[in-house]
Amino acid sequence: MEVLRREALALRPPVENGKVPAQLVDLAKLEPGVRLDIRYATARNFLGTPVYTSARALMDEPAAGALVRAHRTLAASGYGLLIHDAYRPWYVTKIFWEATRGAQRGFVADPAKGSMHNRGCAVDLTMYELKTGRAVTMPSLYDEMSARAYVAYAGGREAERVRRDVLRRAMEGEGYTVNPSEWWHFDFRGCVTRAIGNLRFEELP
Repeated sequence: MEVLRREALALRPPVENGKVPAQLVDLAKLEPGVRLDIRYATARNFLGTPVYTSARALMDEPAAGALVRAHRTLAASGYGLLIHDAYRPWYVTKIFWEATRGAQRGFVADPAKGSMHNRGCAVDLTMYELKTGRAVTMPSLYDEMSARAYVAYAGGREAERVRRDVLRRAMEGEGYTVNPSEWWHFDFRGCVTRAIGNLRFEELP
C-alpha cells in the first residue's frame, strides 16, 4: 500500500477544461443524524488495509443537501443513512486501479477518466435502523465484488431486496442515480461542471 500511495501521490489527475472545483461540505456537521462508517479509513474494505488518512465524509454542497433530504425522507420508514464513502481524492482512485485486476476493475473507476467520487458528487451508503442504531442487512456486503451487489440481483432474502429498493427510491427522489453494479453507490445528477479533485483530507478545512 505504501508503494502504491507514494506512486499515486507523485502523479496528477487528468486536466479538464471548463470545470470548477467542488464546494465540499462535511456531512457529519450538516446533519447530525447522518452516521459515518468510513471503511477506507479502516481495514474493513476490499483491500484489507486503511487507505484514507482521515474518516471524513465530504460532498459538493448541492449533492450534500439532496442527501440530507433523502435521509429525512427515510426517517418516515424508520431508517437513517449510514455513509461508507463520499469525496475521494483522485490519487486513491489510482491506488484502487493499480491494486485490482481482471473482473475486479469493473467495480472501480478508471483514473484516466476520474470518478464522481473525485468530484464530490458520489456517495457509498446504506441504512441503519433509527430504533436500534444497527445497520440493516442488504443483498450483499458493501464493496462485495459479486453479482449480489447488482441492483437487479433477484436472489437472497426478500426483506433485503425491499430495503435495497427503499434506499434507491429515497435517493432517486432527490436527484441521485444508482450504479447498476453497486446498490450502495449513488451519483448526483447535478454535478456535470465539477472538476476532479485530488486534495487529501488533511489539506481540506
